[in-house]
Amino acid sequence: MEPQQRRDEDVGHRIPAGRAALSGLVATAAALGVVELLAGALGGVQSLVISVGDAAIDSVPGWLERAAIAALGTHDKPVLLTVVVLVCALLGAGLGLLARRRFAIAATGFVLFAGLGVAAALADPRGSALGTVLVGLLGAAVGVVLLHRLLAEARVPEPGAGGQQEGVASETDRRRFLLVAAGVTALAVAGGVGGWLLTGRERLGELRAAIRLPVPFRQAGPVSPGADLEIPGLTPLFVPNKEFYRIDTALRVPIVDPTTWHLEIRGRVDNPFTLTYGELMAMPQIEADITLSCVSNEVGGDLVGNARWQGVPLRPLLERAGLQDGATQLLGRSVDGFTAGFPTITALDLEEAMVAVAMNGEPLPAEHGFPARLVVPGLYGYVSATKWLSAIELTDWDVDGYWIPRGWAKEGPIKTSSRIDVPAPGSRVAAGRRPIAGVAWAPTRGIEGVEVRVDDGLWQQAELAERLDVDCWRQWYLPWDATPGRHVIAARATDGLGEVQTDERTPVAPDGASGYPVIEVVVEG
Repeated sequence: MEPQQRRDEDVGHRIPAGRAALSGLVATAAALGVVELLAGALGGVQSLVISVGDAAIDSVPGWLERAAIAALGTHDKPVLLTVVVLVCALLGAGLGLLARRRFAIAATGFVLFAGLGVAAALADPRGSALGTVLVGLLGAAVGVVLLHRLLAEARVPEPGAGGQQEGVASETDRRRFLLVAAGVTALAVAGGVGGWLLTGRERLGELRAAIRLPVPFRQAGPVSPGADLEIPGLTPLFVPNKEFYRIDTALRVPIVDPTTWHLEIRGRVDNPFTLTYGELMAMPQIEADITLSCVSNEVGGDLVGNARWQGVPLRPLLERAGLQDGATQLLGRSVDGFTAGFPTITALDLEEAMVAVAMNGEPLPAEHGFPARLVVPGLYGYVSATKWLSAIELTDWDVDGYWIPRGWAKEGPIKTSSRIDVPAPGSRVAAGRRPIAGVAWAPTRGIEGVEVRVDDGLWQQAELAERLDVDCWRQWYLPWDATPGRHVIAARATDGLGEVQTDERTPVAPDGASGYPVIEVVVEG
């Protein structure tokens, strides 16, 4: 029998299940808050909550990952983080219930709980092993101490003891318990918020604001008025940075200090070297309009975007390193351990393949890879678009990037695709003359035509916006005399090689979805 249990019984007290569960939940929240605060304050210690979430991302089967992206899109990470927090809350409540009768076992549960977070955090290459273990142990200790204190305040007299009504604590005892629980909850919130503030995001914003981008030696061409149709509801030619899609494996955006960051070029090269951020920024840079697409983008989906990128071409970096025989793959490595690889010949052949440092005229946002990332036209992001870049490693083709063992194809060329933006899928529109409009893309090949079909009619040639670059998507539109009723609208694009977008419907795995985008609208007369 545990000491706490004997003490309760000796004085005729017990702990109600509701209070025990609340005690465990609040104590767990406070422990996590303290851990988050310490992780933010100490260098080299990763958030244990985020680390557990990252481990979950790395361990779930590919089909579940694809289903999550398909269902949640860019909201997948907030949902996963919410699930992790809810699981922590349920475990905490369970430990509180267990502690009523077996406090020592519940305390051990806190230690094991912390150990799980520590193990996940130690898998992160950025983490300090000693610091992570110490933070985890301190978090567990805080949880155990607070749970003990909360349970002491949660006790109520046994039925008939002390002259009180059966199973009901005095108003004073109830208020004292709630006051202590509120205080511990405030500690949890303060720790969580403090940890977030200490991640360095505010300082990173100041550093980004102070960066002055160099003038590229080769600038992207001017944007003529005919390149952006400016039709209401049509995706703009350049997607604003805050609206640009984001799909990656980082549950929390890595905050990388450019003053200490460096980029390694290594592997099968004769002259490996390292660049600081200042050295990279001092190199000759180019500017290019490039459309990026996620391989998880469903037909007609929004996991695609176009931006004006600026950075250092890959070719001179590889030439400086000196490629050895067998250096057939360029593997990008992120600061958080993510990897993506593509054929080295692609980096040598495409002048626009770059280590990007800017997006739409400003230093890369943290969410999109600051301080540097890879941008390679014509390849899905899962094999090319390494964000928060830390190393470029030349390997042979047998080395696999992060996504390949998870069921995705080794090579990922972007398929010729199109999307209907106007009218919106499933919308109701008024009868009369109105546009059907959208975007089409085939990076490295360009778009030469888009056709539209309404119901079972003939394919009609749409009007194309002026071309900026073969790597950039093109807007298109078709005037439509909309008549009352339900209508089905389809589109298909033709790329610069004369290849027409296929009507064969395939899923996103293993190398990208295909098929015509098809929408239904109701015209009200």
